[in-house]
Amino acid sequence: MKLAYAGRASGDVDATVTITARAEQPLPGFDLDFRGPKITELSVDGRPATFTRDGQELVVTPAAGIAEGARFTTVVHYAGRPGPLKGDALGTYGWIPSKDGAVALGEPDGTPTWLPVNDHPRDRATYDFHITVPSELQVVANGTPGAVAKHGATTTYDWSETAPMATYLAMVAIGKFDVRRTETGGVPVITAVDPRYAGAARKLERTTVAAMRWGVETFGPYPFPTAGGVIDDPPLDYALESQERPVYGGFSPGERFIVHELAHQWFGDSVGLRDWKDIWLNEGLATYAEWMWTEHKGGESAKSVFKRYYTQPGASPVFAPPPGSPARADLFGFSVYTRGAMCVEALRERVGDKTFVRVLKAWAAQGRAAPVTTADFVAVAEKVSGRRLHRLFNAWLYQKGKPKKW
Repeated sequence: MKLAYAGRASGDVDATVTITARAEQPLPGFDLDFRGPKITELSVDGRPATFTRDGQELVVTPAAGIAEGARFTTVVHYAGRPGPLKGDALGTYGWIPSKDGAVALGEPDGTPTWLPVNDHPRDRATYDFHITVPSELQVVANGTPGAVAKHGATTTYDWSETAPMATYLAMVAIGKFDVRRTETGGVPVITAVDPRYAGAARKLERTTVAAMRWGVETFGPYPFPTAGGVIDDPPLDYALESQERPVYGGFSPGERFIVHELAHQWFGDSVGLRDWKDIWLNEGLATYAEWMWTEHKGGESAKSVFKRYYTQPGASPVFAPPPGSPARADLFGFSVYTRGAMCVEALRERVGDKTFVRVLKAWAAQGRAAPVTTADFVAVAEKVSGRRLHRLFNAWLYQKGKPKKW
């Protein structure tokens, strides 16, 4: 994509997005997802196409149908002021103005506020970002940095995400940053911190490096070309595991926050969901990684954390609703994270520590081969352990109330 950002005063963008895709069936037309500014031009394979917009749906009718198996290119040009999604049970996300620029955070469906995409977690793509901003600002995005070209009062920053990425993991941060670069195990680590959080810059870099080393030992090889993180100023009070570059919105993250978002690089970003109903696979495993990290550092054991939460009543947010297939409003509910992590601890206790680590590494080793489901995780756990585990997973993921037998 090519996007020019006018600056904080207007907040306007002028963007051209080129999407290359392959038709899996004959296509007289197709849909994209886009809530962003006014579209001024849209073409398919170099020919003007007609389109309509209905909420998030961008319905495109090419001048000629597209044959099954054919590769085709869609170009969308739009201009105006993108904005966030607000007033949702899931909070504020999408294209979010900051004090000196903007930050784009997509989970679960915020990317269409600024970028036309096929917004489904199982549809991954590579991305090239060419973003032009006033020269006093900087740009950080997913992947590997490329050229930085100054043109008088503006500067263009190139970033390239070469590992296929789910749409909700795309991020861009525009503003003033303390950008630091180091490496661990041959992997570049790039962090960017808003000046308001200058005191956190070194901690973010050092903790990211330490957690990566631990993650490689615990989960297996790091799955992406680069790593890092961004602290920006919008007071969101949440973090997002944007691929290769997690974002912390309006706070200085502690170790466990950083470990959680980094664990997602294996569990959620690399091994990614087929559907949102299985989000516990992302959040339960990342939360359990926090527990493992604390145990690794000599703090409370994961087993102790499990026991502490298990004292809560069955109607508490720890257990309700069951995390295996949450409603949209509950995608980021406490039970998805905590009961999901308790499910992982129950698995560890059932199969033993050594086998459990083998399960984690086998799961992470699947990488980006195909989007995954809970059934896939159960199959891997059963294959590695040689045990039947359906009862355990059913109790912890789907039964109402506090699990009693598993």
